[in-house]
Amino acid sequence: MTSSAEGAAPDRNLAMELVRVTEAAAMAGARFMGRGDKLGADGAAVDAMRVVLSTVAMDGVVVIGEGEKDEAPMLFNGERIGTGEPPETDIAVDPIDGTTLTALGRGGALAVIAVSERGSMFNPGPCVYMEKIAVGPEAADVIDITQPVIYNLEAVAKAKGEQVRDVTVVILDRPRHEELINEVRAAGARIRLIGDGDIAGAISTAWPESGADILLGIGGTPEGVITAAALKCMGGSMQGRLWARNDAERAAAIAQGYDLDAVLTTDDLVAGDNCFFAATGVTDGELLRGVHYERHGATTQSLVMRSKSGTVRRIDARHRLDKLKLF
Repeated sequence: MTSSAEGAAPDRNLAMELVRVTEAAAMAGARFMGRGDKLGADGAAVDAMRVVLSTVAMDGVVVIGEGEKDEAPMLFNGERIGTGEPPETDIAVDPIDGTTLTALGRGGALAVIAVSERGSMFNPGPCVYMEKIAVGPEAADVIDITQPVIYNLEAVAKAKGEQVRDVTVVILDRPRHEELINEVRAAGARIRLIGDGDIAGAISTAWPESGADILLGIGGTPEGVITAAALKCMGGSMQGRLWARNDAERAAAIAQGYDLDAVLTTDDLVAGDNCFFAATGVTDGELLRGVHYERHGATTQSLVMRSKSGTVRRIDARHRLDKLKLF
């Protein structure tokens, strides 16, 4: 790593250090699985993530965090984190993507973090939601969020050498998606409805074993930025458009200079080609196994990625909890 120049860009694989962060968050949050306390799960994951993240050798600023400083005591937007030494980085965190899934004991919850060079992450400002389309490497160059649903389904099918009826679409199960679901069904494609966790849903489109081909619909903008980092590492692609929930949010976004009609590409959401992503399963899901506790410890499964090398690792780890308590 080149640490002699102030503000040096990251040239070591930070993701190998960041996986410790997501493992800690996942193990803390998983203690609340099925207990009906999503705030407790999220709080425990935030605490654990913050402690370990502070030991990572970087000068980080949280761009996508747990909210503004007056709402979140840790990992708030704008917080500086890490040891303070170079490289200078932007950080996006979601200590539990799927707090409701965790609270209800359902599968698919993840602890996730993305890191990139300083100034490279999109700040969504007041826009909490965005319209999204995400695909894996085979269809990365054919999607167009400005086109009708059938256009994108046919484009993905052609790129993958399939028919539309073979395409599986991941959609968040929300009332706002009723029309979208009807369009996909009319086109003849298959649908996988998910209750929460659209980061995992989007990543699954680039994971061959998942059976998913494309994610469509409106979901969280912070999650969209994190997803873009993951898909950049995996060779996939994402497009988005900011989606205001009401007139007040629309007016606030326009006042701050946001163009709600603009198409945001993967590179708009996370610029450059040196970003890092780590995710650890909290509860068992199709993408990753969740935290399993045993008499003397716990096991975790994680994804670790770096865009510069295009390397994607799946890491199985066994943790001695008595050892972890010492530090």
